Amino acid sequence: MELKDKLLSSYVAFENRVDTNSDVHEIRSEALQNFEDLGFPSKKLEAWKYTSLNSVLKQDYSLFPNKENAIELADVKKYFIHDIDAYKLVFIDGKYSSFLSETTHDTFDVCLMSAALSKPKYKVVIENYFNKIAKKDNLTSLNTAFANEGAYIYIPKNVEVEKPIQIINFTTGSEVATLLQPRNLIVVEQNAHVQIIERHQSLTSNPVLTNSVTEVFAAKDATVDIYKIQNDDENASLVDNSYVEQKSNSIVSVHTFSFGGNITRNNLNFYQRGEYIDSILKGITILDGKQHVDHHTLVHHIEPNCESHQDYKGIYDARSTGVFNGKVIVDKEAQKTNAYQKNNNVLMSDKATINAKPQLEIFADDVKCSHGCTIGQLDDDALFYMQQRGIPKKEGKALLMFAFANTVLESVKIPEVKQRIASIIAKKLNVKIGFDL
Repeated sequence: MELKDKLLSSYVAFENRVDTNSDVHEIRSEALQNFEDLGFPSKKLEAWKYTSLNSVLKQDYSLFPNKENAIELADVKKYFIHDIDAYKLVFIDGKYSSFLSETTHDTFDVCLMSAALSKPKYKVVIENYFNKIAKKDNLTSLNTAFANEGAYIYIPKNVEVEKPIQIINFTTGSEVATLLQPRNLIVVEQNAHVQIIERHQSLTSNPVLTNSVTEVFAAKDATVDIYKIQNDDENASLVDNSYVEQKSNSIVSVHTFSFGGNITRNNLNFYQRGEYIDSILKGITILDGKQHVDHHTLVHHIEPNCESHQDYKGIYDARSTGVFNGKVIVDKEAQKTNAYQKNNNVLMSDKATINAKPQLEIFADDVKCSHGCTIGQLDDDALFYMQQRGIPKKEGKALLMFAFANTVLESVKIPEVKQRIASIIAKKLNVKIGFDL
């Protein structure tokens, strides 16, 4: 049975086993019909021109893993940012792990999506925010149809969350192949502030496909910082769909660090619904082998006097492939917009590939908008200069790589995250760096 048919035939059984309210049931049913009409994306679609899921979709995935594998903290501690105090939402094969998690309901909510979708106390927030900005495309609709578990984060007005929130999804290989569909909802009310770290991590060599959807709502004067760490097993594939809506004077930044996995697709969509908004999208990608990462971004400037900044750096070795498809839309009413987009790439191998497509659609006449893309190799003169001063070639290359990526790293606000990313980069480059970034 093909995966699409398997999903459609399992929907009724899924709905019978989860608690839900009638409104969510209608949303799920509509999404399922949408997925049935659209099917999985193919390279015939312009948005998926450079990324094929055919090899991934051939697996016989378990949709609702029943086996439970216990995980000890000592076995997975390295995947946490463990040198900081943080709230934690940990899921193992799609199921919540109370042992590894730390939630709260004191002055704000850090808890489970399954509770928010079924309990009356969350009804108002779900009605106002759930599935309001997520696109009705194929994979997002698929996630919506089976939405049940994930992170629910609600930060009330004027609350500053003093420690970060970590969301980690582990896959243990309890099944021959596993399909996971986490659903996250993050609502940050007026003048509130939160920092979130998200990671998907496979602990097995068995195939894993994760189709994740996250909706983020930032009210007036809110500040939200999100860090996505993607450094997974070579048999793990990820489609990460993130949707962000911002109100006046809010600041939302999303840093995406893509270092591993089989096929990774990041769909990142920002919608600016207010004035004096700042949207920040930054990323570092370092790949080798036959790994594939596709960054697909959209920033929609709807009202005047707003800014957006995109800065993506990519380093590709062996037969790896990168894609950057970034679009900025400036509506006619969005005067005084300042939109900046940059994508710089280094190819370390003649067989590595990068496909870049920066796009601007501007309907206003009083704006500052720019986009740029570079594809090249390391500066041989700079490398020679370093060798002349006693720095070995291997370490010299690594230093140049760090310098290349530093414009993204320097904007990371959590020092421990910055140190972790620097450590991963050093490991990817197979060198030891004697300084901190």
